[in-house]
Amino acid sequence: MKTSWVLFVGLAVFYFIMTVIYWQLGGEPVGITAILLSGGLSLIVGFYLWFTDRRLGNVLPEDNQQGEIADSAGELGFFSPHSWWPLPVALSACAVGLGLIIGWWLVLIAVGSLLISILGFVLEYCLRQSLYAAISPFGFLVILWVRDAITLFGNNCA
Repeated sequence: MKTSWVLFVGLAVFYFIMTVIYWQLGGEPVGITAILLSGGLSLIVGFYLWFTDRRLGNVLPEDNQQGEIADSAGELGFFSPHSWWPLPVALSACAVGLGLIIGWWLVLIAVGSLLISILGFVLEYCLRQSLYAAISPFGFLVILWVRDAITLFGNNCA
């Protein structure tokens, strides 16, 4: 795991050096910004890998030369068996894009719809079923959610 974070941090340093060189040679602003953002993104990935390596220890089951397949067995996480929330998130994102073409009034409506859809998608398994049914993708009762959300977050979300 150490190799992965060193690789990404080294790549970030390379991008930052190349940004300075490109800027000094008279590169265009878009290229300078793109190289700088590439360095920032690789630095974010490198930091995440370094932080995860430090938290989990230096030896992962994948790094052990004498390791067995069963050494890395276990729960990988929770994966939703079914969810309708990606559909309104995608439709709302498309409506935001269309709003940039059609008019700002549609952008405002679509951004509100997008925020509600993202909240429903993220909090799908944290809310009570009755409250979840109230803010399902086909019936946004946001007022009910706002009223009960403060009491529910501390108790049901881990």
